[in-house]
Amino acid sequence: MMNKHFINDPTDLVMAALKAAKYANPSVALDEVNKIIYRKSSSPDTVALVSGGGAGHEPSFTGFVGEGILRAAVSGTIFASPSVKQIYNCISQRAGANTGVLLIVMNYTGDVLHFGLATEKARALGLNVEMVVVGEDVGVGREKSGKVGRRGMAGTVLVQKIVGALAATGAGLSQTAELARLITRNLVTLGSALDHVHIPGTTGMQECVLEENEIELGMGIHNERGCRRMKISQVSRLINAMLMQLLDKSDKDRNYLDVKDHKEWVLMINNLGGVSPLELGGITAKVVDRLAAQYKVKPLRIYTGTFMTSLNGSGFSITLLRVVDTGLGPGKDMISLLDAAHETLGWTASVKPSTWASVKTSPPCPLEEFEQIPTSCLKMDTAHFSQIVSPGLQKLIAAEPLLTRFDTLVGDGDCGIGLKRGAQAVQAFISTGRVSSDPVSTISQLANVVEENMDGTSGALFSIYLNALVKALRDDSPGKTHADIGTWSKAALTAMHEMGRYTPAQPGDRTLMDALHPFLQTLHEKKDLTAAARSARRGAENTKGMMPRLGRTVYIDHIGDIPDPGAVGIAVLAEGLAGI
Repeated sequence: MMNKHFINDPTDLVMAALKAAKYANPSVALDEVNKIIYRKSSSPDTVALVSGGGAGHEPSFTGFVGEGILRAAVSGTIFASPSVKQIYNCISQRAGANTGVLLIVMNYTGDVLHFGLATEKARALGLNVEMVVVGEDVGVGREKSGKVGRRGMAGTVLVQKIVGALAATGAGLSQTAELARLITRNLVTLGSALDHVHIPGTTGMQECVLEENEIELGMGIHNERGCRRMKISQVSRLINAMLMQLLDKSDKDRNYLDVKDHKEWVLMINNLGGVSPLELGGITAKVVDRLAAQYKVKPLRIYTGTFMTSLNGSGFSITLLRVVDTGLGPGKDMISLLDAAHETLGWTASVKPSTWASVKTSPPCPLEEFEQIPTSCLKMDTAHFSQIVSPGLQKLIAAEPLLTRFDTLVGDGDCGIGLKRGAQAVQAFISTGRVSSDPVSTISQLANVVEENMDGTSGALFSIYLNALVKALRDDSPGKTHADIGTWSKAALTAMHEMGRYTPAQPGDRTLMDALHPFLQTLHEKKDLTAAARSARRGAENTKGMMPRLGRTVYIDHIGDIPDPGAVGIAVLAEGLAGI
């Protein structure tokens, strides 16, 4: 549970966030007293869509105010419904001139009661107002939810987008309300989370903290506990469980949609606030793949991002909308209305309909891979090469935990795993018998292996070095046919100097050069791997306490006696090559 916040006063936080909406979208204004975001101007000949609820779900609801979706949205405090007075003032004063007001409300008791009472007060004054309650959660089944019904979740956003686009065409109040109800009947959503959230300004909810390997299935958007807690170590198993609960007909308590024989769907993967875009992308891909493989569902539209949050909730929800006939004619089907133009902050989908249509008609063109491998007249003993290189790789792989610890303390923590990944890839290359008797050909292929498997700065430097070594072996040995230690050492030193074209690193800068330079210099002078490896180790040890002049370490105030991880990696590799 994350209980640290930049703004700890919840009242100040909500008001500041509402101000941000008007700053970022000049077409909207803020009623600070009633906490309403509303459009400054809109057509009097259209239905005004109004929504709202507790704060903490941003960009819902205020982020969806704008042309094409909501006319206004009213905010409560964090996870608490706005008051009847706020809602009534929104309907009567901030919705602007209209042909009717449609309230789209999520199915929570406080919201339903407060919006419902405001609706009746407005109707009593003669205003044309309808209210549609959205409840599509399958985390709570029919038996437990009873008369209350399903909770409103991220699927509410799809209702708002589709109905908002219809309202923009001039459709009447009854037509827009009926469409909202139709969409709700064809929606299902299920959330899951790694933990509960901490509300700014509160003392915490430690009793709700999940164990390290637990996941809350059926997590609500107000920090509610889900339907069950599961111990799952792989996200694929979680996704399988979620999709089964969403679509399995055998679950009579929770199955609301029949997937059989229905081919048109919309998928939304919603970030509850604390999942990185990288991880959300991974989750989205796995959901899409599983839907196709298990349920033969290939969505017409896929929306992935942050639509309805639970503060900084470390979770996500899956929403499926069954696309059905709206009965409204051409251009007013669900997909066309989803694709319709808008001007809001929250609905970030920007892929054009024509691009979606091209998915079926334009398969990706296969890439023809061709890369010429350089050769030379040099020859080497392939068994001897492997006998020297393999122990160095094994030692580098074994050193990963140490290198990771060093780099975590003075860098970004990826040095050890990067070197290990590269070493494992080279090891696999050697083990499959692909080492050629031509050293130029072999090193060229190894350069490609490292480039493809080793990322980060180290990966780039090693790839540059190996490519430079290829050129040096070919250019520095005219007329020679045997690659002896003299050939290798001369070419290796030349390749190191070539690296200066791309990095200013020199011994004394606290980089891998502090070990690489003495290693190659000693090897060139003495033609002795053991002596060269000892020079590399001394160079790495000398980086302890050395002030960095390159790399991320320059931003760290205190390094202490931690050596440079890259230099230590070179020393470890060199000792393995030398067999010490």
